[in-house]
Amino acid sequence: MSTAALRARYMADAVTTASPARLLVMLYDKLLLDLGQAEDALGAGDRERAAERLLHAQEIVLELLSSLDLDAWDGAKGLAALYTFLAGELVKANVRGDVAKIVECRALVVPLRDAWQTAAEEVAQAPVGGAAAGGVA
Repeated sequence: MSTAALRARYMADAVTTASPARLLVMLYDKLLLDLGQAEDALGAGDRERAAERLLHAQEIVLELLSSLDLDAWDGAKGLAALYTFLAGELVKANVRGDVAKIVECRALVVPLRDAWQTAAEEVAQAPVGGAAAGGVA
């Protein structure tokens, strides 16, 4: 089996076995990776690669938005508004080829990713049947 095939199998297994909280963190990680790659591509003058990464980043943000349960907690509507804003900013970054806009988007995403990572760790450490719930999205 090739290295690429092994990597793909590992990733598929990681996603299949991940908790909902861990899946959410994985989405944020991929979003940040896409933003970094788009920034690098624009810096290298590769608009096509940047557009590809920014489109994928938009897809992730829209998935985060569509999977958000607006009735689950008081902050959900604010998070939905942030996701909507972020999606619009990613479109602008893509259309304009704007590296600064990508940097601004990453600055919004990093603290969200870190917060969800902390929440995922707390859920993973909670005793079975404890007060913490498994679904954080």
